[in-house]
Amino acid sequence: MTYAELQTQAEARHLTILGGFHPGPEDQAPKACKTLLLLGPFEPSFWPAFTATPEWQDGQPDPMDRWSTRVIGAWADSLQAQALYPFGGPPFLPFFSWAQRTGRIHASPIMLLVHDSAGLFVSFRGALALQTYIDLPTPPDNPCLTCPAQPCRSACPVGALDGKNYDVPACKSYLDTEAGQDCMTEGCRARRACPVSTRHPRTVAQSAYHMTIFKG
Repeated sequence: MTYAELQTQAEARHLTILGGFHPGPEDQAPKACKTLLLLGPFEPSFWPAFTATPEWQDGQPDPMDRWSTRVIGAWADSLQAQALYPFGGPPFLPFFSWAQRTGRIHASPIMLLVHDSAGLFVSFRGALALQTYIDLPTPPDNPCLTCPAQPCRSACPVGALDGKNYDVPACKSYLDTEAGQDCMTEGCRARRACPVSTRHPRTVAQSAYHMTIFKG
């Protein structure tokens, strides 16, 4: 099995490989894991495909997590791999550090993760812990290093993201205001300001859904 073949299989499930790495003992990966691949939505097909699934339509809580468990779990079984998820804790698996280990995902100037093609819209649906060693593509450069304007730094209307801390109460309070409906319906303004994010074909409806879940 090659990386390209796995990417094709991911896309057939409306997922994409966001990056991967070969874990060592310090990475807290399953002991038998020789290659760990992080998975996210394949845009722009993900949202229309997801909203047609039983998990979305049955009205029960956590539809996206339940869809991820079903789809990634079945795929992992077919590969004799282990499915891992960023939800279901505590304790939670170290997806943040795993993401940085891929070389494709970095801490942005506002400390949210940024991906070379998804920008600040990067999100994880799960991971595959493979028992085989898969050759991985060379990761591209960190996009923030060639972004002199770094508009994400000043985009938040309430300064909730200062590069050191995330003022979640200020962010959520703003979302309750009339002015905050722009972030609620279009997605986080700081995430949208990222030049890489502007090229990522994530649907507005999907961003609005994630904002609703975040606000709680």
